[in-house]
Amino acid sequence: MTAPIPRDIPDLPAIPGIPVLMPSAVPATAVVEPTRRPWTALHRLLVAAATAAAVAVEVAIGPPAHVLSHFAIQAAILLAAVMASSARRAWTARRPLPSALTGAALLYVIIAGLVYHLLLTRTATSFSLTGAPGTHTMWQAAAGAIIHTAAPVAALLDWLLLTTPDRLHLRQTATWMLYPLAYLAFSLTRGELLHPGAPGRYLYPFLDVVRHGYKHVLGNALLLGLSFYALAVLLVALDHTRPNPVRRRYKTGFRLRPPVG
Repeated sequence: MTAPIPRDIPDLPAIPGIPVLMPSAVPATAVVEPTRRPWTALHRLLVAAATAAAVAVEVAIGPPAHVLSHFAIQAAILLAAVMASSARRAWTARRPLPSALTGAALLYVIIAGLVYHLLLTRTATSFSLTGAPGTHTMWQAAAGAIIHTAAPVAALLDWLLLTTPDRLHLRQTATWMLYPLAYLAFSLTRGELLHPGAPGRYLYPFLDVVRHGYKHVLGNALLLGLSFYALAVLLVALDHTRPNPVRRRYKTGFRLRPPVG
């Protein structure tokens, strides 16, 4: 005869060395296939093309080395490259570019626009990226409007209306400030290396050491740097409070739960 089967089987002790399964988030791309966004791709491609064309016009009119030395031109080139790459990714349903890169491009082009409209348009002499205002008035006006106004507005609208929020982080703001700091060093070094009588020795009037002296210029740079950092923090704060314009009509992703029993 076999031994009777007990009604209650006692709990077995846990086997040491076996880790407990914890909840694990699965990326949405592993569950739902990414979707193509052709209209977003078209918008970004147009922004990239217009910005690149404006830069090309400025370079064709003025001395290339002089034009390419401007902060606004460098920011526009970065924006055109980021927008072109983002357009390709939206068209092919690939993952977006890193937020540190897209956030930097957005910040720099907004800085260029704000500096132009708040500081450079109020100077006594007309500001020109080519160093020769009035030579090709219509082309210069169109290119300048794209670089200083249209491109920043288009980049801001793309960020607000065509990107998901909560991608920018406060730790990125300090990294973003490295480029304006490097540009300040470049601008002052460039001015020292050029001949004292060279036209356009200092590209921006508030960085003109000959006119204002180093003490005043560094004071201006400090105030501008603090303003740029405050703008970067503001962008991060807005990114974490703005609504999500890119909503899915389906639930993406799931979570693995520990086994029951």
